[in-house]
Amino acid sequence: MTAISNIEYKRPIWQIAMMLTLGFWLSASLVLDWVIMPSLYLSGMMSQAGFTTAGYTIFWNFNRMELLAAAVVLTGALAVSKTRYHRQIGAIVLSALLLTVALLDTYFLTPQMCATGIQLNLFDAATAIPTTMNLLHGGYWLLEIVKLVAGATLLNWCWQQQAELR
Repeated sequence: MTAISNIEYKRPIWQIAMMLTLGFWLSASLVLDWVIMPSLYLSGMMSQAGFTTAGYTIFWNFNRMELLAAAVVLTGALAVSKTRYHRQIGAIVLSALLLTVALLDTYFLTPQMCATGIQLNLFDAATAIPTTMNLLHGGYWLLEIVKLVAGATLLNWCWQQQAELR
């Protein structure tokens, strides 16, 4: 009797989900940081009264997408580490760091930047950027660098793991 085996090695779906999510998230972050926001700044929109509202709307939507992406990446890292023989603590730590960055952006930096940018006095035509705004922008860029480095490291790890399975 000949038995035909239909068993084949399946690639972990969570690893593929992590790669796709990280690729989308990091590329969207780069487009937002290096294309959309500089375009708005160079077009003179920052001098208009509605810039804070428009910026808050853009970042409100983007931050919610970041939270979802960070949750998928952390879930994927936990699932992949559970299916492997050796636990991959580094991937879990980097995924938790990405979630922390997304939470800080969503619930601390974006509301603070928008509150600082709102003109409370409509008759005051001063267009000087407050010093706290510069400090918040510095924190934002620091978190963006952390996010890009951690995300690229995780993406590289996933890519290497996929290459080993081939």
